[in-house]
Amino acid sequence: MPKPFFSHVRHWVFDLDNTLYPPAARLFDQIETRMTAFVMKTAQVGRAEADRLRARYWAEYGTTLAGLMENHRVDPDEYLVDVHDIAFDALEPDPHLADCIAALPGRKIVYTNGSAPYAAQVLRARGLDAAFDAIYGVEHAGYAPKPRREAFERVFDRDGLEPGAAAMFEDDPRNLAAPHAMGLRTVHVAPEPEPAPHIHHHTEDLGDFLARLTGLARR
Repeated sequence: MPKPFFSHVRHWVFDLDNTLYPPAARLFDQIETRMTAFVMKTAQVGRAEADRLRARYWAEYGTTLAGLMENHRVDPDEYLVDVHDIAFDALEPDPHLADCIAALPGRKIVYTNGSAPYAAQVLRARGLDAAFDAIYGVEHAGYAPKPRREAFERVFDRDGLEPGAAAMFEDDPRNLAAPHAMGLRTVHVAPEPEPAPHIHHHTEDLGDFLARLTGLARR
């Protein structure tokens, strides 16, 4: 039972994509298609080469955007508007998850490598917008992406977060390394666990995990 391990937490940080909605929604598939098209246009390459560049930039820089900024001097705001111009029909409201997040003691924020306006649209589609106190996108970290520690430091400083009294929920295990080192409780949200020293807990069902913390029964 994870509840005793979170008794000190008063600041809750949630990633967005594949964390606050299930991977089965495949929302990121749409984004990846637009990312590839953007790379093709920017780098003047074919689809296969664009996919290769995206994979390399993600591995080396943390995000495709960071790689494009470093190597092609792209306008980050233009990129963020373009790649997040997608349909949200696959998302459904989750009242139980909304109740569980709202019941957590203290401050709740979303921090994503996407943009804050995009995150707001996702939260509205999921019926989660009222449960959060703030939304932070990559723009709030000066476009530095997770997993870079400076990205977390910029966002956490901006929000006034105290790392020793905070927890972070994230689907990408590499994005939990810096929060762990900073003193946050870390929760990996994914279908399969990935054992690592910087991951305290794993769950494949965020709503169920939070229900055990808050004592709320599923509707």
